[in-house]
This record gives sequence, C-alpha cells and structure tokens, in this order.
Amino acid sequence: MRSDIFWLILGMTAVTYMTRISSLGLIRFMPPWMEKWLKYVPTSVLTILIVPALLLPQGRLDISLQNHYLLAGLVAALVAYKTRNVTATLGLGMAVMFSLRWLSI
Repeated sequence: MRSDIFWLILGMTAVTYMTRISSLGLIRFMPPWMEKWLKYVPTSVLTILIVPALLLPQGRLDISLQNHYLLAGLVAALVAYKTRNVTATLGLGMAVMFSLRWLSI
C-alpha cells in the first residue's frame, strides 16, 4: 500500500475517534434539562422517518382506505399502544399489510 493512502486512513481514523471521544466526554457535564430533552430524540427521528411513508406512499397525500400503508400503520400503532410488545406490533402490522395487499389484487 502507498504511504500517502496509509497516512490518509490513519488521519481519518484519528479524527473519527477524537469526535466520538469528545462527545462522550461532554455527556458527563450535561445539564439535567438537556438529558431530559435528549430522551425524546429517538422517538422524534423515528416519527420523521415513518409518517411520510404512511401518508405519502406515491409522493402525494393519501388519506383513504386504499392506502394500505396507513391502515397497517394505524393497526400497528394501536397494537403497540395496547400491548407494548414489539413482536406483536411487527407481526400484526405485517399481517395486516400482507392481507390488504392480497385482498386488493
């Protein structure tokens, strides 16, 4: 391997390592209000990823009974709320989606 590529990889490794270590060091000095606020970040990111897929399946707003993604998502959300069981939520959501696709063909 050429030495310039080796040094480039070593430099990128050092920069990546330092950014991760510095963020871990900042966690120790985080105020309690920020800790509480950061607990909501995963939920908000998941919502940002899921809602457009449910409401915009073909790139336009579709709130109808023909939107299988929305119907299966609503069933999955209800199961998740009632049972708090990931396996049941995924299983029933996929079963509803497959059955709606099968019945609509």
